[in-house]
Amino acid sequence: MKTMTRKTTTVAALAGAALLVTGCELPIGIETEQTGYRGLGMEQVTKRHLEAMKRSGMEIPEPERPAAAAGPRAGDIYENVKVLGDLNISEFNRLMNAITAWVSPEEGCNYCHTPGNFADENVYTKIVSRRMLEMTYTINQEWSAHVGDTGVTCYTCHMGNPVPENIWYEDPGMKQAGGFAASRMGQNLAGTNVASSSLPNDVFTPFLQGDEPKNIRITPRTSLPMGDNPYNLMDAEWVYGLMMHFSVALGANCTTCHNTNNFPEWETSPPQRVTAWHGIEMVRALNNQYLNPLQPEYPDYRLGPLGDAPKTNCATCHNGLQLPLDRAQMLKDYPELNRVNHRGAQPQPAATTSAAADDAATAVEG
Repeated sequence: MKTMTRKTTTVAALAGAALLVTGCELPIGIETEQTGYRGLGMEQVTKRHLEAMKRSGMEIPEPERPAAAAGPRAGDIYENVKVLGDLNISEFNRLMNAITAWVSPEEGCNYCHTPGNFADENVYTKIVSRRMLEMTYTINQEWSAHVGDTGVTCYTCHMGNPVPENIWYEDPGMKQAGGFAASRMGQNLAGTNVASSSLPNDVFTPFLQGDEPKNIRITPRTSLPMGDNPYNLMDAEWVYGLMMHFSVALGANCTTCHNTNNFPEWETSPPQRVTAWHGIEMVRALNNQYLNPLQPEYPDYRLGPLGDAPKTNCATCHNGLQLPLDRAQMLKDYPELNRVNHRGAQPQPAATTSAAADDAATAVEG
């Protein structure tokens, strides 16, 4: 009897070890929150150890001391101040100190300026940073339907790095495929863009840039294009790849934006779906209006394998969190980055959820 008990214990131990080795995860530190009707799988799953890892390097810098409310304009004191020249000298220097801490804490001012000659225009990072400041203004003024009152600062994406950790370039693998490989549609490449799934992995190029981006269609009605419906199952695979990116970029389930009883339906979807729709439109606009046009300014080593400029996607700002920087209210300490709110002006009201949902449902069918 003792021998049988010992053997049984050994077998059980080996079986348990095999389960762990093959990737099974013990339900320790996993929290589940029901967000919708019971039985529909409307749940948010949180793994505490992964959440802790995502926040391990996130340390919001302390705000600079407030600037004096009056003083000469920076554009009248310094040369070649083309974006921030309307700020007074105290506001200007305060914001420059903050940007240095947000973007180049190790390199300091010399990352964008020539030592001893800050007016020099021959530093590419200076040209790029001007455009990035204009982009920041645009986000805070025109995209409140996505960023809300929280807004963004340079730190939202850079987090102390000269180049944000999560940027993307066009995929050379998609361009070079030939023969039978030409029909693989970017699949079976274990791309990190789609969480190493077998879905098409160059999903940013067709969806997040271009004058006529690929339509985001979740549920095609036929396996082949027919009649008035030009979409098919292959289009759905591209969309699913993009959705995988959203999930990883925000560290969120599909149920964050969708009702699992009816994925295409807008009326019963959570309000986050409307916010996400505005985010997609915002990312397209930023890539088209600001980031792609900067390509001639970059040195070759800053360009992608196909010579394209670095671009943004959802992960650039979110960095694995549903609310970037856990919704740290940095913009309130730097109203200079929001022309609308600077010096106490009132912001324009954001589109209401119902109106935005109507616009989204019209623009994104299914």
